[in-house]
Amino acid sequence: MPESANARRQCLNPVLLQVPPTVAHLPGRPKVLILSRLARVAVRISARLTGLAPVSCEKDAQGVPQPSNGIYWSVAHKPEWVAGVVATAPVGIDIEKIRPQTDRLYQRIAGAEEWRLGVGMAQTHLFYRVWTAKEAVLKAEGLGLRGLARCRLIAIAGQDRMRLRFDQRHWSIVHYDLPTHVAALTLVADRIRWQINPGWS
Repeated sequence: MPESANARRQCLNPVLLQVPPTVAHLPGRPKVLILSRLARVAVRISARLTGLAPVSCEKDAQGVPQPSNGIYWSVAHKPEWVAGVVATAPVGIDIEKIRPQTDRLYQRIAGAEEWRLGVGMAQTHLFYRVWTAKEAVLKAEGLGLRGLARCRLIAIAGQDRMRLRFDQRHWSIVHYDLPTHVAALTLVADRIRWQINPGWS
């Protein structure tokens, strides 16, 4: 797991913000733009709670978040929730709504050996843990789903921890359950304090 001594001493403050119903019911592109802005609000709150300087939230031409003054950031957004986090090492966060999925998508997200690691877990629950974990790792690696085949689940540790490998790098993941969603975060610090609707200021 890529990390620095400073990052390991740090406490991460991933922020999950519930989207106001007036936004959740907007159509198409306007909703996406507002969700993207709300996710950046979550980043700013995370920076404030972590005691780090605000980040510029700039992306490169491929849409990859760029670090600002040595501070890395990651966002995720769905119609009902947005997520944001900052850290002093590459970091990734994801959130997904739990709903049934097709066999084809199961096959795309992970192979049979990976799914066998979750024997005994509810199938849908396991699917979203694996999916969000891989998305978080790919974000921390600065990639999108084009890197999915190189990201493998290698261990499940209880209900909220997983280990993944991307090429030769190992990543630890921690999950957080909401009633209808699951969030995943790359574990690049010794402590995590999930911040759920801490306020919009």
